[in-house]
Amino acid sequence: MTSTMQIVLGSLLLLICSSLHLGILVAAVGVMRRVGTRFPKPHRGNQWGIIIAIAFCHVVLAHTVQVWLWAATFVILGALTGISDALYFALVTYTTLGYGDVTVGEGFRLFAAMAAVTGLLNFGLSTAFLVGLLARLLPADIRSD
Repeated sequence: MTSTMQIVLGSLLLLICSSLHLGILVAAVGVMRRVGTRFPKPHRGNQWGIIIAIAFCHVVLAHTVQVWLWAATFVILGALTGISDALYFALVTYTTLGYGDVTVGEGFRLFAAMAAVTGLLNFGLSTAFLVGLLARLLPADIRSD
C-alpha cells in the first residue's frame, strides 16, 4: 500500500474510532444522569461510586471497540493473518507500547502508526472525561485545599 493510501485509510479509521469514542462517552453521560437522579441525598457516596463505575465501564468499552476495529482492519487488509495476532498487535500499538514481537510489513507501517495516534488521542479524551467527572462529583471542600 502506498504511503498516501496508508495515511488516508489510517486517518479515516482514526476518525471513525474517535467518533465512536465520543458517542460512547455521550451515552455514558446519559446513563450517569439517569442513575444520578435515583439516589436520595443520604446515599451520595454510593451514587458517586456507581457513576464512576459507569463512566469507567464506558471508557473501557470505547477503547475495546477501537482495538477490535483496528485488529479487524489489519486482517481485512492483509497486514496480519489471524485475529489473535491482529488483536495483540492492535492492542500494543493502540496503547503505544509497541513490543515489536509482532510486526506488519513495510507497506503497512504508516497505517499501523495511525493506530498509535488513535490510542494516544482517545486515551487523552478518556482522561479528560474522567477528570472532569471527578471534579464535578467531589465536594467543593475536598477540591479547594
